[in-house]
Amino acid sequence: MSDAAALPATCDIAVIGAGPAGLAAAAMAARAGAATVLLDEQPAPGGQVHRAVATTPLADPAAILGPGQADGAALLREAAASGARLVAGATVWSLDRAGTLGVSRGGAATALRARHVVIATGALERPFPIPGWTLPGVMTAGAAQILLKTSGLVGAGRVVLAGTGPLLWLLAWQYLRAGAPVAALLDTTPRANWRAAWRHLPGFLASSYFARGLRLMAAVRRSVPVIGGVAALRAEGEGRLARVVHRRADGVERSLAADLLLLHQGVVPNVNLAMAAGCRHDWDQVQLCFRPVLDDWGVSSVATISIAGDGAGIGGAEAAAARGRLAALGALGRLGGRIDDAAAAAARRALASALRGRGFLDALYRPADGFRVPSGETIVCRCEEVRAAQVLEAVAQGCQGPNQLKSFLRCGMGPCQGRLCGLTVTETMAAARGVSPRQIGYFRLRAPVKPVTLAEIAAMPASPEAQRSVLRD
Repeated sequence: MSDAAALPATCDIAVIGAGPAGLAAAAMAARAGAATVLLDEQPAPGGQVHRAVATTPLADPAAILGPGQADGAALLREAAASGARLVAGATVWSLDRAGTLGVSRGGAATALRARHVVIATGALERPFPIPGWTLPGVMTAGAAQILLKTSGLVGAGRVVLAGTGPLLWLLAWQYLRAGAPVAALLDTTPRANWRAAWRHLPGFLASSYFARGLRLMAAVRRSVPVIGGVAALRAEGEGRLARVVHRRADGVERSLAADLLLLHQGVVPNVNLAMAAGCRHDWDQVQLCFRPVLDDWGVSSVATISIAGDGAGIGGAEAAAARGRLAALGALGRLGGRIDDAAAAAARRALASALRGRGFLDALYRPADGFRVPSGETIVCRCEEVRAAQVLEAVAQGCQGPNQLKSFLRCGMGPCQGRLCGLTVTETMAAARGVSPRQIGYFRLRAPVKPVTLAEIAAMPASPEAQRSVLRD
């Protein structure tokens, strides 16, 4: 796997995203002889889970981040030995049904034509809109983890973690291992979730998550005050965060002094590029998100596009790698190559093993309605500073869905293109109208899905591929 100074004009298979799914897909495709290009907008491969695995500033990353670092290093070695062509620092901002990608790198935009595309752009943290979440001093847990992995930085002062889900507990453990004290962990997991999760317990007990998660949570509880049953939460301060106010089932509000609040309530598929390319998505009532409709090989409703990893549905790093290999095998078959039946069977076994116990995690860490559907003056769309009350007023005036809401309030039209508000808008409007999020739908996404300057587009060579990367089908 070599870093290219410039993009080729064409390739057999383009893989977008160099996380576990993308690395595994690129390695599988390249080993089979396909001309494979792996694109990632970060300076080094690894994705979020294995971010900076080859360039870590940490003296002992395994001791601080956990044993998963070895898995990331193995994936990197596998991809490096395969002959796949890595293009780092490359932002893919468009993709059409014919397999033409618009790519920005180093301030220059160009087009790449692929016979088949594997989207492996992973997951995003679910929006966590609480009062005060835009104050300086409030971040997501994922952002804090990026700082730790890439720069060896941890939050200073009184650090409070709040929310639900495995990543919240993992970050607390990593902070402790890095020598950073955590003032408190506010657990918003609804008590009622245990009843729904109970029937999935046998599968979870047989999974690799059980013992590992139990040890990790026990270590956190020994060092961090854990406050469970949190039903309401807000961040307060004059110009920046000063305190976190929380309420439990007893109805009494309590305040914690805080310098840094790290929020998290799970992750959801990053759907922007796939939706903009026309891939069909449906509402997943279990994981409370939109996910692509795929066949057994990860091929989407657009025959030239496959989707792998957490972008295909949240399953974790091991499942992502298995899905990446299956997507590559499926792509090779569609391009006329022979599918390695043994490799496919091994990938399917690995996927089944990785997803064992997933039902328990999905049920237990299902975020409470009140933390997904805000009200009052809570900001929904950070880019355009649109508040929940404004969204509800638009619905009362007859607004039917997120795309019409753009005309009312510009929701989803800022730099993030709906990544930080899309699910919140859908679920808020669905709750207000008393219908399913499936009926409300999602933002109609179009290229460019990431910011690109007009100067870059104007400087692109005049070619049919360049036109396809800019103009909608």
